[in-house]
Amino acid sequence: MKNQKKPLPPFNLEDAKLKARLAENAWNSKDSNKISLAYTKNCFWRNRDEFIKGREEIVEFLEKKFKNELEYKLIKELWSYDKNRIAVRFAYEWHDEKNQWYRSYGNENWEFDENGLMQKRLASINDIKINKEDRKLLWETDIRPDDYPCMSKLGL
Repeated sequence: MKNQKKPLPPFNLEDAKLKARLAENAWNSKDSNKISLAYTKNCFWRNRDEFIKGREEIVEFLEKKFKNELEYKLIKELWSYDKNRIAVRFAYEWHDEKNQWYRSYGNENWEFDENGLMQKRLASINDIKINKEDRKLLWETDIRPDDYPCMSKLGL
C-alpha cells in the first residue's frame, strides 16, 4: 500500500477544511521531518523567492526557518478548493533573535496527487513588524485549540 495522507482527492468542502487544518497543525509542530511526509518525494515549492524541490530540501528549508522564526504560531483558513487543488490564506507570528515580532501574511496554492500527498506548493508571503502586545496568535500549546477564533474572527 502506498503512503497516503487522508483526506484524498477529489476534495469536498469538509475534506478541504480538514486538509488545511491538518497542514496548520503539522507546521505548528515545527517538526521538519514530520511536515515533509505530507509532500511527495519530488514535491515542488515556490516559497517567496525560493524554489525548493523534494523532501530533503523541504526539511533543510524548514529547519532553517524554525531556527530563525522563534515562537512561531500559524493559522490557516480555507479560501477555495476544486478536485485535487486547495487554496488557503494564512498568517503566522514569530520573533527574531533581537525579539522583534512579525506577522507574516500569505496565500498558498496546493496541488495533491491521488494519495493525498502535496506535489506542488506555491506560497506568496509578506511580513510586517508588530509590537509584542499586538499579537493575536496567543494559544499556549503548539496546536491551535479547536475553540480558538479563526482568521476571519481575529480580523486577519
